Amino acid sequence: MKDKKSVEFHYTFTFGNGMEREFHLELDPDSLALIEKQHNGLPPWTRLSYCQCPQCTLTEEMTPWCPVAANVVELIEFFREMVSYEKVHVRIDTPERTYMRDTDIQKGVSSLMGIYTVTSGCPVFTRLRPMVRFHLPFATLEETMYRVVSMYLMRQYFRMRRGGTPDWEMKDLTDTYRDIHEVNNAFLERIADFRLKDSHVNALVILDIFASYMTFSLETDNLTKIEYLFRD
Repeated sequence: MKDKKSVEFHYTFTFGNGMEREFHLELDPDSLALIEKQHNGLPPWTRLSYCQCPQCTLTEEMTPWCPVAANVVELIEFFREMVSYEKVHVRIDTPERTYMRDTDIQKGVSSLMGIYTVTSGCPVFTRLRPMVRFHLPFATLEETMYRVVSMYLMRQYFRMRRGGTPDWEMKDLTDTYRDIHEVNNAFLERIADFRLKDSHVNALVILDIFASYMTFSLETDNLTKIEYLFRD
């Protein structure tokens, strides 16, 4: 049997002056973990102990660098002088199709950050890793809700088939999104002293809006917005 091909995502940002910047991500086909490039000369703010998330289970002895921070250095360095509302054309090549959109930098960076956070090895974000295989750039709140809930319930189905106890009430999913909210806040603190314009901050804010929306929807049983799709 031939070895499985890696899962690849290729982002191309094209700016108004014609300049282009590409980011290529390659994932292990089984674990969906980011196949990392060699990290050399990482800045101090990427160390695990620097504003480490309160619920992080990693240790500096085993993991000296925050997995997400170490992998987004190149992204942050490139966009550090750009403002969030600057217009950009984003092309995203995925294994199945290509997406293109004229948007602003914060939305393009947010979409790319979403892959890095889930695939880099963060113990909290790893729980969402199945979603990255079917990455949907520029998803709306409702699309994200549908994908997250579908992913989670499918996980419970496979857990049941293996003899485990499924969480059909999605209580653990609520806890996951509370943790994600805390991680997003900690990461904002991590880059707070790094001289950035607002593109990265707003990109993280967009990601946290999704997390807060999911938490609110689950805690208040606010899934009725998509219930109409399943009327028998």
